Amino acid sequence: MSFLTTEPVRLLLSLVCIMAFVGLNAAYLVLAERKGAGRFQNRPGPNEAGYGGWLQPIADIAKLLSKQLIVPPGTDGLLFRLAPLVVMTPAMMCLAVIPFGDTLVARNINVGLLMVFSFGSINVMAIMLSGWASRNKYAIISAARVVSQNVAYEIPMLLVVITLLMITGTMDLNEIVRQQAGGFWHWNLCKVWVNPLMPVTFVIFFICLLAEANRAPFDMAEAESELVAGAFTEYASMGFGVFFMAEYANIVLGCSLATVLFLGGWQTGLGTVPAGWGAWGVLLGLGFFLVKLYALIFTVIWVRWTFPRTQFYGLLNLSWKILIPISLFTLLLSSVMIKIL
Repeated sequence: MSFLTTEPVRLLLSLVCIMAFVGLNAAYLVLAERKGAGRFQNRPGPNEAGYGGWLQPIADIAKLLSKQLIVPPGTDGLLFRLAPLVVMTPAMMCLAVIPFGDTLVARNINVGLLMVFSFGSINVMAIMLSGWASRNKYAIISAARVVSQNVAYEIPMLLVVITLLMITGTMDLNEIVRQQAGGFWHWNLCKVWVNPLMPVTFVIFFICLLAEANRAPFDMAEAESELVAGAFTEYASMGFGVFFMAEYANIVLGCSLATVLFLGGWQTGLGTVPAGWGAWGVLLGLGFFLVKLYALIFTVIWVRWTFPRTQFYGLLNLSWKILIPISLFTLLLSSVMIKIL
């Protein structure tokens, strides 16, 4: 079994696990969202395919696979086919450096946070390509919205991350989690002794997460009432399915990053897991990570079915006039507090 520990085999196994994790989440988070929407709106939701509707994701996948992938005339065929492939790549690459446990990380690098934001910026390019290549007026308007929305919300998100970097002094995601060990009062979210506005930075990060993932109430890129399906209007079959999967992959990635940066990652919040626990300690840490992760994902779903879609100019004003000034102030306040302390 020693060959399993060799670097190429370990990376291959990690890739397979990440793909399986993304695929299962994309399939069953759709079901969770549809079930949740039914509860919020006082209706049953999917309940016909399998017991309680648990086979609905498989039925949806079979339906998408059975349809023909059509490239409409007048589109840029190469870019049209390339966009669905590009949109999934960033999330897969970024999840490779997310530590799900002290040793459960596909590739532990000391600039993991920088890698996440570097590859994460490619996602907007893929959506922009899909809209531009479609040569459809709704898709092109959607592509323009995606770019302006991404520019507006990456600024406060990066300011929040810079604030965290000043406090932790590292881009290593594992090290950031380790610095949050020791109990609930040691979490970055509650480090009011460094910056009393740290809980506010978490709220800013979460709002930017929704905007970056094109989730309601910030789903301007696919506003059905205005743009049909936005950048995805001309896509059918698994072309549309890949974009749908990428949305949930980005939700998982964003919530995983929020868990690592603000909620202690795999830390239990009750103290460090004893080293003698071995594999049981790793599984315990993974369990705590997943509980925090899916609590955030539930909140993302909750927000979608609670708040109406905002108007586009209101979306931009929220970032430029509110989030950016507040995140700049928290950055300056952190700088002063670190210098004083």
